[in-house]
Amino acid sequence: MATLDKPLPQAGSAHLVPPRTQAVIDTFDRYVVPNYKRFPVCLVRGQGSRVWDAEGAEYLDLFPGWGCNLLGHCPAPVVQAVQAQLEQLIHVPNSWYTQPQGEWAKLLSERSFGGQAFFCNSGTEANEAAIKLVRLRTEGKRYKIITFQGGFHGRTMGSVSATAQPKYHEGLGPMVAGFQYAPHGDLEAVEKLIDEQTGGILVEPILGEGGVVPAPPGFLEGLRRLADERDLLLVFDEVQCGCGRTGKWFGYQHFGVTPDVITLAKSLCAGIAGGALLTTPELAKFLRPGMHAATFGGNPISARAGIAAIEMIEAQGLLAHVDRAAEIFRERLEGLKARCDAVRDVRVFGMMIGVELSIDGAAVVEECLRKNLLVNCTQGRVMRLLPAMNISPEDIHEGCDKLGDAIMHVASRT
Repeated sequence: MATLDKPLPQAGSAHLVPPRTQAVIDTFDRYVVPNYKRFPVCLVRGQGSRVWDAEGAEYLDLFPGWGCNLLGHCPAPVVQAVQAQLEQLIHVPNSWYTQPQGEWAKLLSERSFGGQAFFCNSGTEANEAAIKLVRLRTEGKRYKIITFQGGFHGRTMGSVSATAQPKYHEGLGPMVAGFQYAPHGDLEAVEKLIDEQTGGILVEPILGEGGVVPAPPGFLEGLRRLADERDLLLVFDEVQCGCGRTGKWFGYQHFGVTPDVITLAKSLCAGIAGGALLTTPELAKFLRPGMHAATFGGNPISARAGIAAIEMIEAQGLLAHVDRAAEIFRERLEGLKARCDAVRDVRVFGMMIGVELSIDGAAVVEECLRKNLLVNCTQGRVMRLLPAMNISPEDIHEGCDKLGDAIMHVASRT
């Protein structure tokens, strides 16, 4: 496998960046809004847990598509389903019925708590639908929603207001009114915030961007109790932990707590854009015609991709594979922790993995890139891995070898 030159080239440094990639960077510099921090790598092809760049270098991807590529890059059943659908019908508005959308909703309903689906394009749109549902249920009289520090719910104004992290609010104020923030895991704080204007609680069963942190024991059960006692809607944001990533179809199924609403996206369509809200028929009626919509929501392409993803997971027994893969990751990363003081904690919840460090995580990401390994850092010091749920044991071992080497290399310099 080819490896990157050292030091890591910076975008715009023509003497360090390979010519094909530099040409792409030049086009971006001129025509694309620079709202992302990009690495100087131009990816052109992917298969499974591997991607290749414009110069032909191969990378092992442990964070495929920011968690969207749940089945790896270009999974054959999804590709074939999308190709077939493209030849039949690409898009029609939701003023018409389409068979794929109904079938997709049925499959999701049967694997969750039963009920109905609203389809959109992303996680933030799904959470906007949930926010509206909470308010519409009481015609806006109970508009307040309690969310949690360390949570992340999206980038649109409602969802970013729901996100209890001040760094995402900088320069955007005033925030949408009605959101109240509680410490994650603190039931007493939640109870103190509830008043006659509170309509719902929005929580991630497993914090994703917040560092791969599962809800503490009894916390979700306590939220369910409070919601029932005070007539609140309990909304689980499963944009990262849903759709099989944890070894069960949905994160809530690990905790024995059933929410009133689930929001989904990222891996829902195995890399194709798609989002969804699932709720009960009794609550679904409050999202009445004219109150919420998504032009491309539930389009035939995303629906076929979503159906194919579910069918592939079941046909290949991938929920059980997640459990086996998680054990390999846990064993390898706990071993790394035992011999490397820079590793403070290891959190493995299916194919949601957090490695908390005492050193700068961004430096580790760059060192991994030099080793042709793609990973992510969140919260400054947590290496976040969201591998494909069909990743092979060989790729897990290679990834853990390279990640461990990168962490120890950076630690040796500090």
